Amino acid sequence: MVKAVIFDVDGTLIDSVDLHARAWQEIFLKYGVHTDCQAVRDQIGKGGDKLMKVFLSEEQIARQGKEIEEQRTELFVREYLPRVKPFPALRALFERLRADGIQIALASSAKDKELEIYKEITGIEPFLAEDTSSDDVSNSKPDPDVFLTARKKLGIDPRDVLAIGDTQYDAESAAKAGMRTIGLMCGGGSSSKLEAAGCIALYRDPADLLKNYDHSPLAQGTVKPGMSSRSRPEKINTEESVSSNNSVYFLVGAAVGVAVGMLYAPKSGSETRAFLRRKSEERKGYADEL
Repeated sequence: MVKAVIFDVDGTLIDSVDLHARAWQEIFLKYGVHTDCQAVRDQIGKGGDKLMKVFLSEEQIARQGKEIEEQRTELFVREYLPRVKPFPALRALFERLRADGIQIALASSAKDKELEIYKEITGIEPFLAEDTSSDDVSNSKPDPDVFLTARKKLGIDPRDVLAIGDTQYDAESAAKAGMRTIGLMCGGGSSSKLEAAGCIALYRDPADLLKNYDHSPLAQGTVKPGMSSRSRPEKINTEESVSSNNSVYFLVGAAVGVAVGMLYAPKSGSETRAFLRRKSEERKGYADEL
């Protein structure tokens, strides 16, 4: 039986992938490295150390890599983190898992500082049995360390654990740790890449997974090698979920924004403001489409 679920966070539970990509792109430019935002976006899900290897030379990483990664984290927390929102129906999904006696853990490529704020934004901490960040492991995704560590904290056989993530890096990492993965499309990953990485089922987002919960691998007992239960994402109506959670998200977002503002002085340029306005409009269009 499925006894535990280990979630990725960025792009799986929260709408943050575009914001991470923008932060990396800005920092790379500061160090004289010009990148395409989509090319950077395609690497989100990996640990920062592995992402940098795609765009920086070995010499620059050795000389400036630690500094670049630290500045990227500071920029993201200061400029972009207050804009991060949870995906709809997240709390309802966690409530269903807990009601079924399934333990919940996180396995994130984020740093501890970011992960703590993510838990505040989503309000999911009361549902968590364990969590693991990139600060807890030596090797980042797609290496298996973060999923292995989360699973060991749970103390559950990997055959009784499902991973849930939005990128092929999540699926690859989980597979190396002996676990199967449910793929979510809300992070922008392609279905072909998720399937090629071994995802046993695909859903649009947490709301779609909840809607189809009873026919998903979460309700299908023991997960065995070779098991395939692919569910294609479909149009869903999340208006009720969005409206019921809007006030909570607003209050939590406001509180987090104040907290972040106390720690970091805002330094938002015209390009950043334009980007954030664009992403806000895109998210609104996404909700309207549903």
